[in-house]
Amino acid sequence: MNWQPTLSWQNAQKRAVVLQKIRAFFAERKVIEVETPALSQGTVTDVYLDAFECQYNFLADSSSERAVTLFLQTSPEFHMKRLLASGYGCIFQIAKAFRHEESGNNHNPEFTLLEWYRIGFDQFDLMHEVAELLKVVLGGNKALFTSYQDIFIKTVSVDPLIANFDVLVEVLNKHDKCADWLIEMNDADLLLQFIFTEIIEPTIGIDEPQFVYDFPVAQASLANRSIDDPRVAQRFECYFKGIELVNGFNELTDATEQVARFEEDNAKRKVQGLVVKPIDKNFIAALKHGLPQCSGVALGVDRLVMLALDIKKISEVQSFSIERA
Repeated sequence: MNWQPTLSWQNAQKRAVVLQKIRAFFAERKVIEVETPALSQGTVTDVYLDAFECQYNFLADSSSERAVTLFLQTSPEFHMKRLLASGYGCIFQIAKAFRHEESGNNHNPEFTLLEWYRIGFDQFDLMHEVAELLKVVLGGNKALFTSYQDIFIKTVSVDPLIANFDVLVEVLNKHDKCADWLIEMNDADLLLQFIFTEIIEPTIGIDEPQFVYDFPVAQASLANRSIDDPRVAQRFECYFKGIELVNGFNELTDATEQVARFEEDNAKRKVQGLVVKPIDKNFIAALKHGLPQCSGVALGVDRLVMLALDIKKISEVQSFSIERA
């Protein structure tokens, strides 16, 4: 057993400087720092995210003999949108997030997220603000901006918005990435995500941050559909030096559409033999009350520090990795 930290004192001081720069960036823009609960009665339905659960016996309207399931947040998104719906202005938060997944060079089940929301911004406004923050923290070159459709066509010569299952299997075979379990799932959207992760991601954002925007609607359950092309939603990601750094949306504000998207997620969960997740009723109630038009983004702070310090393992920018927690 090793009780010592995985983050050195020297790097702890450098990490603190990055956090100071982040807070100064938002102070200059009058974006207010908030704090929301890490525990929630609701959670995400996303097929590819699993939250940690715990039991609580002492809610006011529950029996002390019957525990209520609470979830550790996978991000502070739902709580922050509830603040916006209640009348808050532009806000940001540096928060702990938790995801039940394997640890690795870029992953730890407990990590730090920077999340912020800008009222009146569209996805392009927010992408450019993210690029400004990256320049403040990392310096370097100007960012690149490419649509999801264009990056697919450029990299694997396939249009992801019209390609069928068989065409996507051909792409996987061509790049020696096919596997029986992928075929058995019989899900074209899953193949798109696998191709993007395994074949496209390693080729982008090598020398400068690269934003990819307008993802397929099926991959953006919390984002507005594009006015120009209803097949895509106004979601973006940013990659730099092999790291997925940012995930952002022009936020969906329609409660009915949001419930339908969550139900679609749960239908996929059921098909894949996964646990169906409860829809967050407080979040839906906030949307019904009225969420202002806004765009929001989550940025991995630990990964940002890795880039700033030129470190290859996330454990070396966190005080204690999960193995030493």
